[in-house]
Amino acid sequence: MTDPTHVIHSQQLTKTFGKVRALDGLDLAVRPGEVHGFLGPNGAGKSTTIRILLGLIRATGGRVELFGADPWRDAASLHGRLAYVAGDVALWPGLTGGQCLDVIGATHGRVDERRRADLIERFELDPTKRIRDYSKGNRQKVALIAALAAGADLLILDEPTSGLDPLMEQAFQNCVRERRDAGVTVLLSSHLLDEVEALADRVSIIRRGRTVTTGTLADLRRNSRTSVHAVTTEEPGSLAHAAGVADYVSERLDGHVDIRFTIDAHHLDAMIGTLHAARIHTLTVAPPSLDALFLRSYGDAPEARATAATFAENTR
Repeated sequence: MTDPTHVIHSQQLTKTFGKVRALDGLDLAVRPGEVHGFLGPNGAGKSTTIRILLGLIRATGGRVELFGADPWRDAASLHGRLAYVAGDVALWPGLTGGQCLDVIGATHGRVDERRRADLIERFELDPTKRIRDYSKGNRQKVALIAALAAGADLLILDEPTSGLDPLMEQAFQNCVRERRDAGVTVLLSSHLLDEVEALADRVSIIRRGRTVTTGTLADLRRNSRTSVHAVTTEEPGSLAHAAGVADYVSERLDGHVDIRFTIDAHHLDAMIGTLHAARIHTLTVAPPSLDALFLRSYGDAPEARATAATFAENTR
């Protein structure tokens, strides 16, 4: 299956733990130099996939490659080309932040000292304090700085901003964009859909160990519904029953007609023409957000509702 056009490539990947099937034919393709969002609720198989990519566990079936090599057999050599950040970082409590950066940097082999110093400043980390005196957010900063300063070709980030405040989340996003612009590939697994939407070039959504959908946000949105809110002078009589239109509601307010509906993206042009004939006063067209696309992929399944609640909690 060796594929030089992808940094990560899996086909029909499976993993079982006793009677539990954590991965059930998962396909994943991550291209060089892209930020790839990896989405799914708890139990979907994200962590199992990442552990296989890191060579920590062996796949039960299917195929998986990292830089064209087997992550299980070639783990030692592959680890020299990647950096990993977990969502719950475990560090040495007796060491200072700077000493931890030195230890982690030695495992990466290639560290840009100038970039590391810049990252320490941007993330506002005091490297002289001991890890036991750090908050969760500061421990997370140590892991992020170590990964972003490494001369890695691939960053695997699993809930990387856990514990960071909004200002530091913004600093993280800027740093990831810089590494991508430098040619580094990023696999980003996150519950923060706003974060993924801001960073990802492409997205894969998985469910119960399988890939549900993958593509750019533009690709995914083309197959989803767009929300429209218009205020017109006249009632666009034929619009309620027009092709692609659903959830149509209209009411008269202060001499205007207030209209709300959703529409398939490929019917958008015709809809604009119909609204224009009714003399548009204001018009707002909102493409589906990533969380809407995610929930659409999960339908009305119980995990969709649970995931929506989790995302709402994480974005407060």
